[in-house]
Amino acid sequence: MRKSILVGVCLAALLPASVQAQNVEGRVGKLESEMRAVQRKVFPGGAGQMLQPEVRAPQSEQGPGPGSPATSALADVNQRVTSLEQQMTSLTEQIEQNQNRTRQLQDAFDNYRRSNDARIKTLETGPAPIATGTGAGGPIEPDAPSDGGPSRPTTRPETASKPGTPAPTKVSVEKPSTGDPAEDEYMYGYRLWAAKQYPQAEAQLKKVVAEYPKSKRASYAQNLLGRSYLDEGKPSLASMAFYDNYKKMPEGERAPDSLLYLGQALTKLNKPADACKVYDELNDVYGAKMAAAMKGQVAAGRSAAKCK
Repeated sequence: MRKSILVGVCLAALLPASVQAQNVEGRVGKLESEMRAVQRKVFPGGAGQMLQPEVRAPQSEQGPGPGSPATSALADVNQRVTSLEQQMTSLTEQIEQNQNRTRQLQDAFDNYRRSNDARIKTLETGPAPIATGTGAGGPIEPDAPSDGGPSRPTTRPETASKPGTPAPTKVSVEKPSTGDPAEDEYMYGYRLWAAKQYPQAEAQLKKVVAEYPKSKRASYAQNLLGRSYLDEGKPSLASMAFYDNYKKMPEGERAPDSLLYLGQALTKLNKPADACKVYDELNDVYGAKMAAAMKGQVAAGRSAAKCK
């Protein structure tokens, strides 16, 4: 009888600890499940890699002796719960920081897109291009060969003109055939430009740059491409063509000319400060090699941009 009473008393004493352990284990399971979900969100594609708790229960070499209170298991579980809660807090903070960075990046991108759209719209509706025939320092040298070749294109009307009728505006441009492919292709583009057939000239000049990048005519063709855009009323495209010629072929024969025209294009794009920087660059890099006529054109360009 006494033995039964003693067993009952022991069971009653151990019951709260057992219930508490079950409750803590339930918390642990829930926290571990939540942590895995958070880790999958923070570390997507992590091949199942999971963070381990920073606090671990010490490993006991021997279990509790007979009659020892059953508190070590609960202490270990509590340590696990504390460690998991700390990790959950840290991971939650990381998620909030990442979300905040994402919002900032999205806002920055939206602002950039709006400003870029407005800039492109302004460029597309910009003022008419400047005249490129003459400057204050004298006429601008055309991009024709300097070795005795023709300076104007050879053209012939598609239809014969009759007395009293206006001259046809559409002309057929002959392609030269000298046996020098780079020279012939460039001269064909030059003739198209001089005939004011700008789209055809631009396509031809791009072909020269792409197919003969090592030829001296590549610098001529890239510069004339910019001039064609400028004459066509596209100063934005012209500025990019001129800049590419100077950047990619700074030793080319038409690199100084491209900087000169780039300054004019930027002035037409209402960017006088940038135009002044280009003129400064032209003087610094090529000032000693510039002819008197080009120096006069630079002075006229600086005056138009109101450079100091």
